[in-house]
This record gives sequence, structure tokens and C-alpha cells, in this order.
Amino acid sequence: MAAMAVRAAALPRPAGCLWWRTQVAAGGVRGAARDAAGQQDYDLLVIGGGSGGLACAKEAAQLGKKVAVVDYVEPSPRGTRWGLGGTCVNVGCIPKKLMHQAALLGGMIQDAPHYGWKVPQQVPHDWRKMAEAVQNHVKSLNWGHRVQLQDRKVKYFNIKGSFVNEHMVCGVTKGGKETLLSAEHIVIATGGRPRYPTDIEGALEHGITSDDIFWLKESPGKTLSLADVALECAGFLTGLGLDTTVMIRSIPLRGFDQQMSSLVTEHMASHGTQFLRGCTPSRVKKLPDGQLRVTWKDLASGREDMGTFNTILWAIGRVPETRSLNLEKAGVNTNPNSHKILVDAREATSVPHIYAIGDVAEGRPELTPTAIMAGRLLAKRLCGQSSDLMDYDNVPTTVFTPLEYGCVGLSEEEAVTRHGEEHVEVYHAYYKPLEFTVAERDSSQCYLKMVCLREPPQLVLGLHFLGPNAGEVTQGFALGIKCGASYAQVMQTVGIHPTCAEEVCKLRISKRSGLDPTVTGC
Repeated sequence: MAAMAVRAAALPRPAGCLWWRTQVAAGGVRGAARDAAGQQDYDLLVIGGGSGGLACAKEAAQLGKKVAVVDYVEPSPRGTRWGLGGTCVNVGCIPKKLMHQAALLGGMIQDAPHYGWKVPQQVPHDWRKMAEAVQNHVKSLNWGHRVQLQDRKVKYFNIKGSFVNEHMVCGVTKGGKETLLSAEHIVIATGGRPRYPTDIEGALEHGITSDDIFWLKESPGKTLSLADVALECAGFLTGLGLDTTVMIRSIPLRGFDQQMSSLVTEHMASHGTQFLRGCTPSRVKKLPDGQLRVTWKDLASGREDMGTFNTILWAIGRVPETRSLNLEKAGVNTNPNSHKILVDAREATSVPHIYAIGDVAEGRPELTPTAIMAGRLLAKRLCGQSSDLMDYDNVPTTVFTPLEYGCVGLSEEEAVTRHGEEHVEVYHAYYKPLEFTVAERDSSQCYLKMVCLREPPQLVLGLHFLGPNAGEVTQGFALGIKCGASYAQVMQTVGIHPTCAEEVCKLRISKRSGLDPTVTGC
């Protein structure tokens, strides 16, 4: 396309953007852009104003490129709206961590009398106050992103974009006004949205998702969370004193180490979260008093049961935001099952100058930090500043359940599948955080394990940590594992005393030995 232009002639259709007939002419895409009324011209156009898209746009602009960002959020079925910043900022990592922290503070209040604080026996929680504070912080981040784009001279369009052809995007405002944009390179970073079940009567009409829970002005009350993949919301709802039930069809935390997953749910169950295992809902009905009656089936016995709740929270997975992009007009290929965009190691799609990063790309972890790093590296490559590719191996993450679970590298199951059980050594320990001692907290599920190759020097394949501040602990050790740390090197590392993280440096007992892994003493 460098030596040719795409000259577009508009053909009207009843609704939506214009259909475009492409013709080959001299002068390049930029020449065509200048000839089309209302059409913009950019070095890089980013579709999607989430973490990855914004990181890519800001990096490219800082390196001297002319950049535009197109972003538009369709309201949730419940009508919830939010601003610039994507899932993480608005309905994901940030509000989730803050509400998780609110729940942890409730636990600390219960511990306080053991440390000499005189605390009233009943300390109520004010959902409205918490929600307002969290939402105000989120709105400040929305504004901060807009300021950063302006400071770096990135043009921001609050329009819904879809492809016209491989170099052009048509954006439509809320009011229906159309804008044509063209660019030499286009990055798709539209992320995903929560999935609603399509086969359950009343699911869409009466349920909410993570798109809504953080923006509720009033407490959700008694809540049923239908979640094979998400326990975090159920955890903080229980921690805030709400009657919370989790219905699980198969296994929780699919894709994570299943021993750790079991310990997570054991801890939640012992601290008040109720679990309905092996069950699947069949219908949701709103009663005259406003409550929601859910009917479900026990898959093992076939028995039907029901219960009433104030809120039904669907957390059954996410779908990529690709169907409204008109990808076929640009020639961009997707996985026909997942509808995610197929990409190579350079994040390039089937069209060499169109890229996809973050949750929308096939085979990529659905994690904010990976999208951010992938976006920045892509921008540097497009600007000729680097040839580095994103490395998706040994990416650390944390599940912010009441007892946090942090991990990096392979699960025990994955390690055994790849290397064979006879070639894998697992070192593990049950430990008691010092903070739990005076408050007499139960530490039955505080556990960690290091998965290694058995042959010396025993390369570390994975680390799994369940306990307070798991994210902070895992982040530190992730660097060593990324650099190829061995078990021998970890054992030569001096721990910081007294911390939970030092337990990683004291792992001496292997599962194969059969010895009791419970840590004694300090």
C-alpha cells in the first residue's frame, strides 16, 4: 500500500456508517485521506481507550508519531456507564482492589481488641459511603487519562469505531454524527465485556455483572454470585457483612493451580461465604416484593431447588468486543469460536499493519499489565526504537480473594504435564503469619509451594503463595523466576524477618518426602 492510495467513494445505506468502494490511485493512503471530506490522517489510530490502548497511544505520541484514540463504552444492560480508561480503571482491578481493602479493614477491626483497641462490638458498614469514595477515585482516573492524552497531543474521539477498509475507520457519536479516520497503522485494543447466559430465563432482565457491581449506589444485599471463574466479588461482599452465596457448576478458578484453588474456597467457606457446588441455574423470577427467586438444579442428583436473593451477580466469563468492528471489511481474521483476533508474536493480525493487544487478542492473558507492556513495546517497534517482543511467559498475577492468592509460572498440574511427575519436585509449607498470632486467627489455608525441576540446580517453574499481601510477595519473586532462578539460588537468598515473604526462602520440605510441611517456631 506504500505506493498506492485507497480512494474512497461513499455509497449511502439506510443506517450506520457509509459503505465504501475502494479504488486504486497514486499518492498513498494519506492522499486519499486528504481528499475525503471530514477524514483525519494519523500515523497511528488506536481503537479502544483501555489500559493497553492508552499505553500504546501515549508511547507512540511521545516518540513523535501523530496519534488518535477512539473509545466508546456501550452502557451495560442495566444502564451503567463509565469514562475513559477501560475495564481495569472503571469496572475491574481498581474498584475491586479498593472494595477488597474495605473488606480487609472489617477484619482488622475484629482483630483490634486483641491488640488493645477498644472497639464497639457492632461496627456497621456504609455501602453508599464506600461506593461514593471508590467512584470518585475512578472518575479522577478518567480525568487523568484525558489530561495525559492532551499533554502528549493525542487526539481523543469519544466515538464508536468500525472498519471501512484496512486503513479507514468510521466513528459514530452517541448522537449519530459520523467521523472518518485513516491511519498508516491501526491497533485494536477494545477488550471484553462480561458474558450473560443466554439459556437461563430472566438472567438478562434481573441479573447484574462486574460492569454494575462497583457502581451500585445502594448495597446489593443478599447476593448470589454465579461464578466458575470469579470469587473476588463474593469475597469482599462477605467481608462487608453481606449474605453471599457462590454457585459453581464445575471447578473454581479454572486455569489456576487446583490445590491452591481448593484452599481459597475452603478459606472463604470458613469465613462465611456459602457455596453451592455442582449446580446450574435454570431461571430467575422477580417476586412482587422485589426479591429475586432463583431456581437451580443439582447436577449430581438431578434435584431442583430454589432460593431468594436481592442481587444476582453473573461472573461466568467474558466476551471480546469484536463483533461490531466490521473486521471482515479490513480482512482481519478471528477465532470462529472465541471471536478473539488472531495475532502473531508481533501482535500483528492477518493484515500486517493492523495489530491487536490485550484481552481482545487470541491466546493472550487477560491481565492489565500484560496489555500495557505489549502496547508500549508495539509502539516502540512501530517507531523504530526497539525490536523487543512481548514475553508472555512467567507473568505474575494475584487473585484478590479474602486470603490473597499470588502466582507466577506453571501450576503443579502444568509442570507435571510438561515434564512428567518424575522430573518435578514441589517444595511446600503451611505457615502462620505473625499478624495472625495475637488475634488468634485461623491460618489453616496459609500455604505456599515452589514447583521446580527435579534435576539440579532445580530451575523454578512456578511459585504459588496464599496469604496476606500475596501480590506484593509474588511481584518480588517474579523477577527472580523471570531471570531463570533455581531452587538453590532461592535458598541462598536471605529472607526479611519477620515477614510472610521470607517463608519462600525457607522452603525445605518436598511433597515427595511425605514429611509434615507445617512451619514451627518463628
